[in-house]
Order: sequence, then structure tokens, then C-alpha cells
Amino acid sequence: MVWRQNAHVSDVHRHPREIGVAHAVTPLELFFDLVFVFALTQVTTLMADDLTWLGLLRGFAVLAAIWWAWVGFSWLTNSIRIDDDVSSRLVMLVTMAIMLVVGLAAPQAFGTYSILFGAAYLAVRLLHLALYAVTTRSDPDVFGAVLRLAPGMVASPLLILAAGFAPQGGWRAALWVLALIIDFVTPVIAGPGGWRIDAPHFTERHGLIIIIALGESVVALGVSAAGEPLTAQVVAAAVLGVIVVAAMWWLYFDVVAVVAERRLASLTGRAQTAMARDSYSYIHLFMVFGIVLTALGLKKTLIDIGDPLKAVADVALFGGVALYLLAHVAFRLRNIGTLNVQRLVLAVVLLALIPVGLVVSAQVSLTILTALLVALVAYEALRFRGMRHAIRLHEGDLH
Repeated sequence: MVWRQNAHVSDVHRHPREIGVAHAVTPLELFFDLVFVFALTQVTTLMADDLTWLGLLRGFAVLAAIWWAWVGFSWLTNSIRIDDDVSSRLVMLVTMAIMLVVGLAAPQAFGTYSILFGAAYLAVRLLHLALYAVTTRSDPDVFGAVLRLAPGMVASPLLILAAGFAPQGGWRAALWVLALIIDFVTPVIAGPGGWRIDAPHFTERHGLIIIIALGESVVALGVSAAGEPLTAQVVAAAVLGVIVVAAMWWLYFDVVAVVAERRLASLTGRAQTAMARDSYSYIHLFMVFGIVLTALGLKKTLIDIGDPLKAVADVALFGGVALYLLAHVAFRLRNIGTLNVQRLVLAVVLLALIPVGLVVSAQVSLTILTALLVALVAYEALRFRGMRHAIRLHEGDLH
């Protein structure tokens, strides 16, 4: 009798829609993000198999499309607690399966599997839009914001699918470019009105995707090392690669993530939404692409440890970390309006070192990169130790 009564209560409250209620990242969200681990790995595979400048551009395009799909769900689950509702939970799990197909097709998104990629990607985006519309229909503000985005959310994946039917070359590339422009411009045109941000959840979710991307770099290192004889050179390079990834992790999570969350939480209304959109949906894309490029560079370094890196791999290694640092500079500028001089200087130095990587061995390039990142981390930890301590104790802010 007690069980039946409880079951009845459960049925009555079967579809809770908690808009704007603070909550931590849920197990379902973490589980959902696993498909993006695979998708990020596949983007690296795409570029590794087509180690050309065009291959890098295609890699960025596929990553941007996958990123925008993930961004959509990060905003959705920031508005509602999906895993409290069985039907919504099932939609998320179905989306995971389709997203896996997107990842499987990603290395040939411009080639053999372009139609499969486009069809699966369209299905993911339509499921997201439908779930968003259904779960927010009782909230006029959020529902209205979703409707303003809907035309772009449908048009962009349709264009990517259409690109699969277009001849390879100019037309296919043009449709992809147009699709990405529509995706990234639509939120600016629609405006920031109507949304409400749960800042701790939002920043935690994006921090976790940074960890996923960094983890993909470690996986790339491990896979590359596993395919080589474990000589002293290979082992040393693998260790240096982990130090590079650890330094990138440190640069984001030691202070930057803490200050950014506090800044976002201090805002309200349209200003908060605009900050979330610019700092996380846009700028974090370039952080993630910088990490993916670095993973590509590390992968190629382990394969050609004793020889100079080829031009594209060299750009990926030094340029990937430089892009990551430049995204940090933009992130700080957007959040608190100040310039991180030391990270900007190191980014410029790394770009200037690209020609050096073409003449010295890959191991020397990796050693130089590791030393510079360790020096940056040490400089910031010592130079700003008082400020860092205050920030991490929630007593200060970054100036």
C-alpha cells in the first residue's frame, strides 16, 4: 500500500521543470559528455590523417559543429534538471547514441561519410531543440528565447547535411562556412534576453569539458607511445607531454576558473547571459581547439621523436598552446577587463618558435615547449602568490 501511494505521488510529480534552480552537474550530464570524448578524439584523427592546412581547417569546422551541439545541451541542462524526468532522460540517452554516430563519421565528414555525418548531426540538433521547447514551454521567458534561436538552430545543421550532397570542393566548403556563421551569429542577433544562468553549474560544466579535452591529449599521448618501442627517448617525450598537459590544466583551474565563476555569479539578467555566451560558448571553443591542436602536435612528436616536425605538426604543437593562451587572454579581457601580459607574451614567443621547430628534432621542440610552460606556471605562482592565495580563499579578485 505504501509503495502504491509513493508511486502515485511520483506520477503526479513526474515532470518537474526547475528553471533557474542552483544544482551541481549531474551524473547524466557527465555520462552524456562521454560521447564528446570520442568526438574530440575523432577530430584529432581527422587532422592526423590529413596533415595539411586544409586538414586543419576541416578539423576546426568539425570541432566547431560538435562544440555547438554540446553548447546547446550545456545551456539546456543549465535551465532544467533533465535527469529528474524519465522521458527527458531517455531523449538524452538516444541523443548520445546518435552523437556517437556523429563521432564515428567525423574523420570523413567532408568525404565518404559526409551525408551520414550531416544526417546524424541534424538529428542531434533537432532532438535538442525539441527537448528544449517541450521542457521550457511553461516558462514564457526561456521559451521565447528558444524560439528566437530556433531558425538558426534548424538552418545550420540542414546546411551541413546539404553539404554532404554537394560536390566536393568549393560548394561543400561554402555550405559548411555558412552553417557555422549562422550558428555563431544567431545568438548575437537573438539577444541575451529571457535566459537565466545558474553560474556555479554553468562554469563547472565548461570546466569539465576542458578536462575532457585535456584528457584526450593524454589519450593521444598514450596511444602514440603504445605504438612505438619504449626507448628512453619515447618515455621522456611521453613524460614531457604529460607535463605540458598538466601545465595547461594548471593555467585554467588554479585561478582562472575560480575568478570567472565568481564574476559570472556577480552579474544578473542580460549582462550575465551575454557574459556566459561570450566567455564560455565562444571563447572556450578556441581553448578547446588549442588543446586539440596540441594533442595533434604531441601525437606527431612521439611518432617522429628524432626528426624535425613537419610544418603542420609544428604549427599544431607550438600554435596549439599559443591559441590556448590567447583564448585565456581574451577570456580575462571579457570577464574582468584586464590584460594577462605574461600569457600574451608567451603566446607570441611560441608563435615565433614555429620556424625553430622545423629545424630541431621533435624532442627538442617538446622540451622547449615544456620548459616555457613550466616557467610560466612558476612565474605566476611566485609573482602573484599573495593574490592567488586570497582568490582561492574567496577573499580577493584578479586585477
